Amino acid sequence: MDTLRVSSFDDWMKHRINSKVRNMIRKAEKNGVVVREVPFEESLVQGIHAIYNESPIRQGKRFWHYGKDLEAVRGMKATFLDRAVFIGAFFKNNLIGFVKLVANEDWSQAGLMHIVSMIRHRDKAPTNALIAQAVRSCSERGISYLWYANFSYGNKQHDSLADFKRHNGFQKVDLPRYYVPLTVAGGMALRLGLQHGINDWIPEPVAATYRKIRNHWYTKRFSGLETA
Repeated sequence: MDTLRVSSFDDWMKHRINSKVRNMIRKAEKNGVVVREVPFEESLVQGIHAIYNESPIRQGKRFWHYGKDLEAVRGMKATFLDRAVFIGAFFKNNLIGFVKLVANEDWSQAGLMHIVSMIRHRDKAPTNALIAQAVRSCSERGISYLWYANFSYGNKQHDSLADFKRHNGFQKVDLPRYYVPLTVAGGMALRLGLQHGINDWIPEPVAATYRKIRNHWYTKRFSGLETA
């Protein structure tokens, strides 16, 4: 998992990110992107629904939330509302990106459960602005740690998403996992290394070739649609 230690927003802006990220945050503001916390209400659900259904492909693979109806989106986002903070990025009063932060019970840490921006507005840097507001929201609530899922997946150590997280001050934190066999079959599975995910078994050159083929196939299949 990748984690950001939050002390203050000013500390993050001045010392935890580089000049390129700071410029992207300022660029979003100059381009008219307004970022703020928003209540969980129907207008937010409708905006998220529009973002989810902008493109069937994101980051070179099928986007699993594409095609979901309004009721399904509402149900997904209605979880943990007592510990959730929603942040919206707006351009000309239209939602073009959002974050759902969910804190633990004592509000000492929070996770980015989802952060998505519209592809057609990526030139306005809304995602950078959303991360900035997420840090500010954590700082204002005394939340010490902000985490953002995995830093890398399987043998795939470097990609654009990992670079984005690193440039925004997130650092990889390895969490130890221990597996204890409960049955004879479990002991055999451990000896065979079956507790590891399939990504750990695939050599990175093979996985990289597969990703290139997949990207090419999706580009041809969804020609003319927005992809990222």
